[in-house]
Amino acid sequence: MKTYISIEWQRSGIVILLFLITIFQSCDKKQPNIHEADVIIYGGTSAAVIAAVEVAQSGKTVLVVSPDIHLGGLSSGGLGYTDTGNKAVIGGLSREFYHRVYNHYNDSAAWIWQKHSEYGNKGQGTVAMDGENRTMWIFEPHVAEKVFEDFVAENKITVLRDEWLDRTASGVTKENLKIISFKTLSGKVFFGKMFIDATYEGDLMALAGVSYHVGRESNAQYNEQWNGVQTGVLHHQHWFDKPISPYKIPGDPNSGVLPLISAEHPGEYGAADNKIQAYCFRMCMTNHDENRILFPKPENYDSTQYELLVRVFDTGRKDWFAKFDDIPNRKTDTNNHGPFSSDNIGMNYDYPEASYERRREIIKQHEDYQKGLLWFVANDPRVPEDIRSKMATWGLAKDEFTDNGNWPHQIYVREARRLIGEYVTTENDVLLKREVPNPVGMGSYAMDSHNIQRYITPEGYVQNEGDIGVSPPAPYSISYGSLVPKKEDCTNLLVPVCVSSSHIAFGSIRMEPVFMILGQSAAVAASMAIDNDQAVQDIPYEALKEKLMEKNQILKLQ
Repeated sequence: MKTYISIEWQRSGIVILLFLITIFQSCDKKQPNIHEADVIIYGGTSAAVIAAVEVAQSGKTVLVVSPDIHLGGLSSGGLGYTDTGNKAVIGGLSREFYHRVYNHYNDSAAWIWQKHSEYGNKGQGTVAMDGENRTMWIFEPHVAEKVFEDFVAENKITVLRDEWLDRTASGVTKENLKIISFKTLSGKVFFGKMFIDATYEGDLMALAGVSYHVGRESNAQYNEQWNGVQTGVLHHQHWFDKPISPYKIPGDPNSGVLPLISAEHPGEYGAADNKIQAYCFRMCMTNHDENRILFPKPENYDSTQYELLVRVFDTGRKDWFAKFDDIPNRKTDTNNHGPFSSDNIGMNYDYPEASYERRREIIKQHEDYQKGLLWFVANDPRVPEDIRSKMATWGLAKDEFTDNGNWPHQIYVREARRLIGEYVTTENDVLLKREVPNPVGMGSYAMDSHNIQRYITPEGYVQNEGDIGVSPPAPYSISYGSLVPKKEDCTNLLVPVCVSSSHIAFGSIRMEPVFMILGQSAAVAASMAIDNDQAVQDIPYEALKEKLMEKNQILKLQ
């Protein structure tokens, strides 16, 4: 007996089969806006790159989600005259970075605008004589960026650039104290087992709901001396050493206050506030005509913004060029120096918590201020002729930051949010007043805070406040507890840049070699937490210590 199936049923069956095949195929396809990896790193800083390299070398999958287009943060953004402190405590991949810089400059082809012999071994540029793994600590911005890009390429790391965290309430998904995913403004969603916030701002950390702080704590909070408001404390040379009137008509308060001076009370000595140290751009400049472009004059240039500097010059002060630090090929890493310089004091207080739009406004205001300052000193007849004529021989380096008008692509965010984690590093750790538990790296640079406010003294003169420089007696250890949130806040996040520390302790930690050291240690810990299926707070320290030492991290000086 034969069974007959109608044409209609055959057609229906084929349609259903095709429908099911389509469903299975669509389920099998990876959705283009969904991304997964063992470890998701948010940020494009030096710490982000080094952490990614370590994750890859530890055999885990990793994605770098970078709001930046250029990798390396300040290390490739103009800060080429590295703040190192004691170089002996810089190990692991951080030291490998500086070894690669040495290798670059050991090639005669790297010396385009001067001979290697002309540069010599200047200052921190002196190579470290540590066998074949020699290092160089001073470099041009584009060289640093190339080293970071080489790290990424060699380790086959996927970097998604110009991807900005969606900072709305739905930007991060958490379950049971764990981050499940976060999304970016482009609509991409990133799922991971572990997350690392390696930004200067700490945006992922904040959105994940962990505890953090902005501003200065009082001295009393952590039993410190150098935190809080520091009126009357004058370190370095970044203060007004002669009496200068803050008023438009000298000596006349009724005439109004000059620009860039606050008329508010600075606060009581040692008290907490919500203010942060000044930002600037670390400029790459040159006086080599073949590679020099003239300082650009901002469209909104206003010479009255620099009246206070005229009064500084009128006192006879001549140290304008003190921080034009030499880097290779007749260039500089030009930093703030003196009482009125590239630091735009008091103009960044809202930056850490600000929207992206507001941050762009702050960055633009800093750029206009600094470009206007350069133009002013090189051109305004009120500037002493010897300084003005010398400044006019300088300009921006034509072969740096070529896609950004030769201006640095990264503002120097010296301080923003700071985690309040399992352990808070304070000046008592930096000054070796207590034993640091569970070290995962070391620092050695001075506790260095740039000025925080410019105010009027009771005597009626202008003065800066907040510039502190106190050196530790020896290198100090940094605790693993300063990289992880409190366990009740989040169990799968590590923070190697906006670390858990007081304002003044962060003034020492905030050096690029240290950020790279902590980035590597955070990545090792993230990989262990995955292997052990543990919270980052619960991984066994002795096992972590063993792995870090295998990777040549320096945890404690013997």
